[in-house]
Amino acid sequence: MKNPQPQQGQQAGGQAQSQLSKIKGPEMNDRDRINDVLAMEKYMMLAYNVASNEASNDALYRVQMNILSDIHQCQRDVFNLMHAKGWYKFDNADQQNVAKAAQKFTNYQTQFPYR
Repeated sequence: MKNPQPQQGQQAGGQAQSQLSKIKGPEMNDRDRINDVLAMEKYMMLAYNVASNEASNDALYRVQMNILSDIHQCQRDVFNLMHAKGWYKFDNADQQNVAKAAQKFTNYQTQFPYR
């Protein structure tokens, strides 16, 4: 029996190459699945937001708002998981830019007709 050749993505010594250097095939991996879950959560947030805004019954409205809150929390948990694994990257804003953005949105509050 012949010795099997190292599989693609492995070195002759049996050590796996960096995951970043592998060419991904058509199969879904964990990152693809969790990215799909995140997209689904975002779509559900949009749908439940519209549904709760258009609910004509107070009891239905409260149920939909509770579900919407749960979806927001689930989306946040998925986002945090992806960020922890390095699958959702972003640059951290410096404190000055955060303060500028906060002031900008605080100023918008003065324009709201309902306060």
